[in-house]
Amino acid sequence: MDFDQLTTFMEVAKLGSFSRAGQKVFRSQSAVSAQIRQLEQEYGDRLLDRSGKDVTLTPAGRVLFAYAERLLQMRDESLLAVADQGASPRGTLSIGANEATCLYVLPDVFAKFSSLYPGVQISIYRNFSYKIVEKLENGALDVGIVTLPVKSSSLKTHAIYRDQLMVMVSPQNPLAKHDVVSVADVAKQPLLLPKTGYSRRLMDKLFRPYASQLQIRMELPSVGMIKRFVVAGLGVSLISASFARDQVLAGRVKLIGIQDEELWRELGVAYRRDRTLTRATSTFISTVRQLAATSK
Repeated sequence: MDFDQLTTFMEVAKLGSFSRAGQKVFRSQSAVSAQIRQLEQEYGDRLLDRSGKDVTLTPAGRVLFAYAERLLQMRDESLLAVADQGASPRGTLSIGANEATCLYVLPDVFAKFSSLYPGVQISIYRNFSYKIVEKLENGALDVGIVTLPVKSSSLKTHAIYRDQLMVMVSPQNPLAKHDVVSVADVAKQPLLLPKTGYSRRLMDKLFRPYASQLQIRMELPSVGMIKRFVVAGLGVSLISASFARDQVLAGRVKLIGIQDEELWRELGVAYRRDRTLTRATSTFISTVRQLAATSK
């Protein structure tokens, strides 16, 4: 028995098919069948039932499946443990962040970290903050960059980035001649709203007193689309200032402050409190916090 056979066995059991498992582990169906036969000969019992349309686990197969999961997990943990003994961090680091953070905040962070620690491979999981929190809680991610505050007793967070939310308009919009505008003035404009997320919740709260007069022109799924439609003059929106930095410098949009309101979005690095951090994870957290401190 070897880990390769166990991996193939688990894929057959999960997928219920020799051919689909072969595609997953990059082997022919006959090679997969040969590996399963070798396992069954070694254990002296049938592990998979091939009588029906789908392949299913026998009672003996269910017992081995549970042990196989633990053995493969221990193998992965041992690889990480050995990698952590090196002079420099190595291995794979799984990081979660939402799309806008990946595009407009993290590239410089990743570039700096990768130049310092080239032996670490970064795997990005992109989703909303609440999904990232769920992945962190169940141990599927090493670290997350999320919008604060985070309501989770199992996670530890450190604030790393603070960004002001401002009104984004095209240069041709009448509001563009002002540096500061009231919420009431913004509420009279056609609005481009994000479909979900922190900015959407904030905008819903901000414009609630003006609900009867709002002109919601579009609900859009990404920051990139919102910026494009503001440039085209289709409406105005609220955005984190750093997300529109390039468009402001190019003169394609203008950012305006909101009178009597200071709106901020704060990002934090989050990870499990009770989890022993790999050297790659702890080094990434330290690097992000140092970069945040020097940028203030």
